[in-house]
Amino acid sequence: MKLITDGGPDLGHDRETQLKERVRVVIADGDPLARRVVRDALQRQPDIVVVADARDGVEAEELTCHYRPDVLLMETALPRMDGIASMQQILERTPGARVVLFSIAPDDDLALRALRAGAAGFLTKDIDQVALARALRGVARGEAAISRRIAMRLVEVLRAAPSDYGGLRPVRSVLTAREWEVLDLLIGGASTDEAAMALVLTPDTVYSHIKSIMRKFGVRSRADAIAAGRALQRASAAA
Repeated sequence: MKLITDGGPDLGHDRETQLKERVRVVIADGDPLARRVVRDALQRQPDIVVVADARDGVEAEELTCHYRPDVLLMETALPRMDGIASMQQILERTPGARVVLFSIAPDDDLALRALRAGAAGFLTKDIDQVALARALRGVARGEAAISRRIAMRLVEVLRAAPSDYGGLRPVRSVLTAREWEVLDLLIGGASTDEAAMALVLTPDTVYSHIKSIMRKFGVRSRADAIAAGRALQRASAAA
C-alpha cells in the first residue's frame, strides 16, 4: 500500500471542534501491514479514531455491527467473504451504515458494482493520507467518496439508460423489483448489454433475470415477455 505521509495533518477545523466531532472508523483488510499503515495514518488526524480493524469479511461484519462506526473502510478482496458481499450483509443488518471500499488498483466496473450494491465510496490505495482523511470525513457527513473518473462513468451509465426507463408497474406482480427494472429497460428497447450497463450488472445476470421473467409469465420468447409486460402496464393504468 502506498500512503503519502509528507505534510502535517489536515486540521480543517479548530482542535476543540474536531475533538467533539471525531469520525469513528473500522478498517478491514486481509493484510496486517496494510491495516497498520492505514490505522496509523488515520490516527494522526486529531478528529479521526480507528475503533477496530478486521482481517476478513466476516470480522468486518461483526465489528461493524458491534461498534456502529461512522465509516467502514474495507478492502474489496477480503478473505472468507469479499468486500461487496460483506458490505451487503452489513447493510442488511445495519441500515444506514456508510461503507467505503478500498482497491489496490483502479477498476471502474468494480467501482460501479460496489456503488450499485450500496457503497458510499470507492477509493484506491495510492490515495495520500490527507485525501483519505478528507474523504472519510465527507462520507461521515453523507457525501460520496469517488474519483472524477468514476463520476463520469456514472454519468455515462445514466445517459445509456432509455429515456422512458421506469414504466408503470402493477401493484401486485409475480416479478421482483429487479425483474421489473430489467423488463422496463427491455420495453424501452434496451438490449441485454444496454440493460446490464444501465443497472450495473453483468450481461449474464440480466439474461438470468430475463429467463425468470419468461418463466413467470409462461412465455417462450423475449418479445412475448415484453408484450406481457406492456399489457400489465396498460391494465394498471386503466385500473
